[in-house]
Amino acid sequence: MSVASAFLHDDFLLTTEWSRLLYHTYAKPQPIYDYHCHLPPDQIAANRKFENLTQIWLAGDHYKWRAMRAAGVNEDFITGNTTSDYDKFLAYCRIVPQLLRNPLHHWSHLELRRYFGIDLLINETNAPLIWELANAELAKPALSTHGILTANKVAVVCTTDDPADSLEHHVAIAKSGLETRVYPTFRADKLMAVAAPAVFNAWADQLAARADVKVDSLDSLLQALDQRHAFFHSIGGRLSDHGLENLPDADCTRAEAEVIFNAVRSGAAATTADTAKWVWFIMIYLGQLDAKRGWTKQLHLGALRNNNSRLLKRLGADAGVDSIGDFSQARALSRYLDALDRDNQLPKVVLYNLNPADNYVFATMAGNFQDGTTPGKIQFGSGWWFLDQKEGMEMQLNALSQLGLLSKFVGMLTDSRSFLSYPRHEYFRRILCALIGADVEAGLIPADEASVGKLVSDICYDNAAAYFALEAGSFNS
Repeated sequence: MSVASAFLHDDFLLTTEWSRLLYHTYAKPQPIYDYHCHLPPDQIAANRKFENLTQIWLAGDHYKWRAMRAAGVNEDFITGNTTSDYDKFLAYCRIVPQLLRNPLHHWSHLELRRYFGIDLLINETNAPLIWELANAELAKPALSTHGILTANKVAVVCTTDDPADSLEHHVAIAKSGLETRVYPTFRADKLMAVAAPAVFNAWADQLAARADVKVDSLDSLLQALDQRHAFFHSIGGRLSDHGLENLPDADCTRAEAEVIFNAVRSGAAATTADTAKWVWFIMIYLGQLDAKRGWTKQLHLGALRNNNSRLLKRLGADAGVDSIGDFSQARALSRYLDALDRDNQLPKVVLYNLNPADNYVFATMAGNFQDGTTPGKIQFGSGWWFLDQKEGMEMQLNALSQLGLLSKFVGMLTDSRSFLSYPRHEYFRRILCALIGADVEAGLIPADEASVGKLVSDICYDNAAAYFALEAGSFNS
């Protein structure tokens, strides 16, 4: 057996008989329900084929960028425009042996193995052969975007889309014959940017053109948002998403919101206090829209973004310079969910925390607003971003198990811009089965294969399919 084979064998992470049974019989065969990601829909619509491994493996992957910087790689070999794709690839291969105990070491090897059948350790010596073998595979239809989604049995993909987007690529995908069903997710980040009038007003003008509504008052803005929300719904969208440091602990009347809107449209930046009021008002309104159309709202809370102003200026957002924040979450999150719930306008909600210190806060907060209408109506979401590694996933699973119902959990997502990220579902499933299998072996869970097997298959796919209720591609499990 080669070193690489011994490293990532069939029972990787599965250390008990029960974990192996659960994974190979109940988890591995399940299709993938990727209800939150950042895959570019234009590349799916075009059925893009990638020219080389760097384009599909390294471009846009800020996890790998962070690791390369930490290893001392010059930025020209990470995001530079004058460095060849091969030189960037080689620079990454050189540092992979330094990634031991970082999840990238597992992920990178899993990606090469699952997509390209390459059973080699990633290092500078093996880099030329890896490049040659992978690029030969990339030339085949099986590794076009459609081929990847089909081969990985991805039944559903929910991308992340601005309300002002045309969604033309989603329309094209729906007509393409692709078995995977691809849906838009309504994410209005720029709607919150009242402290930056140039950003907000340019976006508001785009929204106005898309909705064919003159956005010159608060009422017309809300009308345009409602129209776009309805259009997302008409082509299958059923999810919204928000990425916030935290929800504001503020109240805002309609009259106050109108004053803020008028000032920003005239070019005046909102103060910190007025920004908090605006975000509160808008979040209530968007929650009401989600409830009206039976959608699910996702709240991604706790990221401290764009810390490195030098790289932000050079590369823009999503450059790999974000981190976990230490924001207060509980009180404002409670107020927000309660404000919608008391008027029977609370939609299904998935809560994601980035700070692991908030695991128990979010797990218990979800329990406050379950109402008997939908199993697991308020979800404590899977380990997100910096927490989608082994320890982070285990902490989330343990907190949910102790404080809620693991049996109703909607499982893993990729939250990725890369088409090579689907082994993360495998990674999650192995970790899940290792945890549950160990409990069975320890006598903490009954050794009843039917019930424990159902728990695993539900978390891996069936719960998400029932909860989000989107038409899914048919992939035999």
